[in-house]
Amino acid sequence: MREFLQRTLIGVVVVGFFTLLVWGALGAVQALWLALTVVVLWLSFHLYHIALLLRWLKHPGSERVPDGFGSWHMVFMTLYRQARAQTQNKKKLTNVLERFISAGEAMPDGVVVLDEHDRIEWLNPSAVEHLGLNRKEDVGNQILNLIRQPNFHAYMSGDSFSQPLILRFVQPSERVLAIQLVPFDSTRKLLLSRDITQIERVQTVHRDFVANVSHELRTPLTVIGGFLETFADMDEPDVGMLKQFMPMMLDQTRRMQSLVEDLLTLSRLENSPKAVPNEKVNMDELLATLRAEAEGLSRGRHKVVFDKASARWLWGSASELHSAFGNLVSNAIRYTPEGGTVTLAWRDAGEKAVFSVSDTGIGIPREHIPRLTERFYRVDRGRSRGNGGTGLGLAIVKHVLARHHAKLEIASEADKGSTFSVVFGAERLAEAE
Repeated sequence: MREFLQRTLIGVVVVGFFTLLVWGALGAVQALWLALTVVVLWLSFHLYHIALLLRWLKHPGSERVPDGFGSWHMVFMTLYRQARAQTQNKKKLTNVLERFISAGEAMPDGVVVLDEHDRIEWLNPSAVEHLGLNRKEDVGNQILNLIRQPNFHAYMSGDSFSQPLILRFVQPSERVLAIQLVPFDSTRKLLLSRDITQIERVQTVHRDFVANVSHELRTPLTVIGGFLETFADMDEPDVGMLKQFMPMMLDQTRRMQSLVEDLLTLSRLENSPKAVPNEKVNMDELLATLRAEAEGLSRGRHKVVFDKASARWLWGSASELHSAFGNLVSNAIRYTPEGGTVTLAWRDAGEKAVFSVSDTGIGIPREHIPRLTERFYRVDRGRSRGNGGTGLGLAIVKHVLARHHAKLEIASEADKGSTFSVVFGAERLAEAE
């Protein structure tokens, strides 16, 4: 600006100087005509550049800044530098905004930007999934018209948002969300949503697990404690009563021991690395061991049939597979009445192989089959405890098979028997040595 004024003043001084020279040499009229001509040319020069400036202002941009002459060249160069700096700043702001939007789009938590009237200005895909919103149709609508739960309306109309609100949805699928409102300037707010469905399920399972363990341990401890109190009140031990009570106390002790061992096995499986040991499992030896265990558990009360129609071995953990298969065998023996038949089979099924345990026992009603692998789930609690079960056997089987990428298939009919089949894919099969 200073240089522009200096150049303009210098031009005025030069024109005035030459006008005075012409006045002295040719007279006042010629000097006036010279001054008038110079002023007209000077004004035309500036009007031309002003026209260029106005035309550029209609469509500004660093690439369209006109070229000027004299002092206007400096003006246009200054505009060019400023326009270029603005373009670069705009690109930076655009990149920052795009990164912010990309980060918001990628967030697993739902984010909804609300204006001062609780109208939706922007939302990410997670919010669409969590709250059942539509990114095209719902922008500009009030959030209270789209989420009609009364506790949500009460939360939005409150003045304290330090604690999240827990919302439970049933449709289109069961979902539990933690909702929190965060004001971030004088008018706008962020509505954040987090899916805590799995956390709620884990907490429910944990509560049920603690309650079930307490319940399972209470009965044997009560029985043993009652017997011990009886003995403590006796001045002299009654041999006949000792012989009567000791086997019952021993049975309850064994029951607690079995429960603790199953709990430790389940805990070890859940906390073990996901990858199982990649060792060859000798199915000939494992099946022979299972057959011997089945005959030992049966004590001649059942007919144990052994059907080995596959020569394949398995890749995996021999101890874990022994535990899983052993649970299936012991369940079959335990729930099959005396005189029944228990069949252990190892067969090929195309590119797969199947280990199955079939029995002619009491069977399982169809409605109970989907829940059999839950911890402590029993079809008949009284009969299960009478047979010595802990309610954890099939939960252990489920974890072992999941680690070996195998599938458990259950076919059963009440009062006719059951078949538990373990299906191994081709990647788990190994050639026998």
